[in-house]
Amino acid sequence: MSLEAQFYWGGAGLIVLWFAAFGLSLVATRNGTVQAAPATQEFGPEPEPPAVVALLANRWRSVDHAAAATLLDLAASGLVEVRQPADDPANSTVHVTGKDAEALTPYERRVLTRITEQAGESGAPIGAIAFRAQERASSWNSALRREIIAEARLRGLSRSRLAPLLATALFVAAFGPGVLFALGGLTGGHNIRGAITVGVLPAIPLMYLLARAIGERATRLGLEREAHWAGVQAWLRAHEDFAQLPPAAVTMWDRYLAYGAALGVTTRTTRLLGFDAGDKHQVWSSYGGAWRPVRIRYPRLRLGFGATTAQLLQLAGAAAVVAVGLALFAALRQPEWAVTSGPDASHSLRRPGLLLTLGWVAIGLLAIAAAGRFSRWTLFVAFLATMPGNYASGHGWLLHAMDRSGPLPGETVAIVCFSAITAYYLTLAALELRAPHTVTGEVLRMEPRKRDKAPRFLAVDTGDAEHTIAWALPAGSPDLAPGSVVRLAVSPATRAVRSAELVTA
Repeated sequence: MSLEAQFYWGGAGLIVLWFAAFGLSLVATRNGTVQAAPATQEFGPEPEPPAVVALLANRWRSVDHAAAATLLDLAASGLVEVRQPADDPANSTVHVTGKDAEALTPYERRVLTRITEQAGESGAPIGAIAFRAQERASSWNSALRREIIAEARLRGLSRSRLAPLLATALFVAAFGPGVLFALGGLTGGHNIRGAITVGVLPAIPLMYLLARAIGERATRLGLEREAHWAGVQAWLRAHEDFAQLPPAAVTMWDRYLAYGAALGVTTRTTRLLGFDAGDKHQVWSSYGGAWRPVRIRYPRLRLGFGATTAQLLQLAGAAAVVAVGLALFAALRQPEWAVTSGPDASHSLRRPGLLLTLGWVAIGLLAIAAAGRFSRWTLFVAFLATMPGNYASGHGWLLHAMDRSGPLPGETVAIVCFSAITAYYLTLAALELRAPHTVTGEVLRMEPRKRDKAPRFLAVDTGDAEHTIAWALPAGSPDLAPGSVVRLAVSPATRAVRSAELVTA
């Protein structure tokens, strides 16, 4: 065996050994089984806060419902007030009482700060607590999780799943196979850049798995407290109506409602109290003086959405190519072009199906080129469409299609549709010549699109309606933060934003 092969086989062996050590580490650091304590309504002499209980209830994997449970706990302590003015709990409001909040933990202060930002002095609907941007919601909840874990470790309930020495050893060992692979590459005559590339690649999946595994696990005390809170959970679930309690019921149930949210029992309350990115189709807004829900519609299938005048003319030209091309192809088509009978009919390039498809594909390729969307995938699809195997002799309509004078029924429908699309785009292009309208309002949400070059959705509340249609913000435009007030120059026909001016950050 050559020296190069020895290096490669040695690297492969190290990968197997790393996976074996990694698997043994995961098995050895699993959380122990918990035997739930008898059902009880007692919290204990020094009960953990609801946010920490949420970590225990989720087996140290997540802190789901911890923010909602903390809000209810703040309400139970008098720092926050939840009011339900009507029968629908979704219309409940949250208010900051202004009491002393010096003794709060970092995660409690984080939740209270978010409530204060939204509620101000007059209060806000509970739906307004949710964030309007996914990035901010993710970063906020990640910071909240770190602070809750720090509190759990401080109480001796949690620890890192992998000991620092073990995590470091696995981290260093992840680069061992890459070193041998790099040496194998150099021995085999590869340049330094290629050898480094071969050496780095094996470490990437290993580091990813190691990063996913570094989490939290319970201490002995943590397992004991988890068993106790499982008993509290059983006691709460014994009350049939407890799961349907609204957030305002905290005035009656006190901390029990907060612990019910942490333990996943008060399902109705946790659905209403969200600290995530919220519903992108409905956002609470106070722009205009009063809180109200604003429905947002995203015109994803609207033709010409966000297009400029030049783009509209280009699209109109592409649609016209299809309409005119099909009409000319149908008018010029002659029966003698095709071989419909005889021993060579199934092998001739003049088969009816092949001739028809070649004409349709050629018209489609011209239209795609006119629209500026031509790519190698277009040619690949065109090749598949014109493969000879698609035209068996059993397709009777192919034999009769060439005998018809004028367009086929499908061609007629396509000509009418693309003619209408051409007129539609030309009308939009004419409307774009008008002066843009000015719209001033608060940014509700800004949603990306799947294609990077596509315009983004920008939902703006002008303060005078309960519903709005998102505008098209060009892909290269600067981001507009939700909550800021902007002045837009827009084209109503295409919903395109021509310019944006920040009024208030």
